[in-house]
Amino acid sequence: MRLASVMARRLAWSVPLLLLVSLISFVLASLGPGDVAGVILGTGATDAQRAEVTRQLGLDAPLPEQYWNWLSHALRGDLGSSLYSHESVTSMLSSRLPVTLSLTLLTLVLSVVLGILLGTVSAIRGGAAARLVDASSLMAMAVPSFWFAALLVVAFAVWLPLFPASGYVPFTMSPSMWLSSLALPVVCLATSSVAGLALQTRGQMVVTFQSDFVRALRANGLPTRSVLFRHVLKNASGPVVTLSGLLVVSLLGGTVLMEAIFGMAGLGTLAVEATTRHDLPVIQGVVVYFTVIVILVNLLTDLAQAALNPRVDSA
Repeated sequence: MRLASVMARRLAWSVPLLLLVSLISFVLASLGPGDVAGVILGTGATDAQRAEVTRQLGLDAPLPEQYWNWLSHALRGDLGSSLYSHESVTSMLSSRLPVTLSLTLLTLVLSVVLGILLGTVSAIRGGAAARLVDASSLMAMAVPSFWFAALLVVAFAVWLPLFPASGYVPFTMSPSMWLSSLALPVVCLATSSVAGLALQTRGQMVVTFQSDFVRALRANGLPTRSVLFRHVLKNASGPVVTLSGLLVVSLLGGTVLMEAIFGMAGLGTLAVEATTRHDLPVIQGVVVYFTVIVILVNLLTDLAQAALNPRVDSA
């Protein structure tokens, strides 16, 4: 019942949030510099020709009317067509979505596994292990991602040609080539993420180890392994789960850069292309997809928090 209540409450909040985000993005994209008619016709077009194309596309209507037209179709599952290529926005997004999701989910799994592992080891052993995790984490978070990406390409695609320097291979075509095409961008994205999760895990576990109930369990002779896995990790997992949810949101932004560096046709590169062309329906479609992903991630995070700690207030 509690998990159902959390889900219902979060889904109720997601509707106005999605509407608000779509409205803000529509206004900002509409008021931004750019002329889609000029992009379509080229630099040699006259003012009359540009005005005619603008009228045909419906871009001469008042902004509230344009938004209402888009929203009324979006509520029926129709995100419109690209102003530039006339291709269905839904089909464009669906073809790009696997790239972004593959980058994000694979990076998340790698970051969570390594981050919790390193944080746990450093919390248990302390001393040199803890200092090494702290130093390496600070270094990893300080290194610019674009510089690290270039370094990985030179090292593992040029000097040691182990992985491709660009491109994306769908999982359905070849799982091994899919993993190989994602290796370098995922490692680049995961570096700072692992560092943040390791520091968070170690900090929470150190605090939990020093708590009274853990001392009591140890005093009663409970095995260290049982204390660690059944009590310490569970009680320290709340902030780690929250950080993992926030990590997904930041990874969605990081994929934009990685897709550009490694030549992957994902939602990030599509958003950049649409912004350059002032292709409003495509921009809105990307915003809707990203917002839905963030809402789902927040929902899963809240459900995980409620399952791990029923005392957490989910209001």
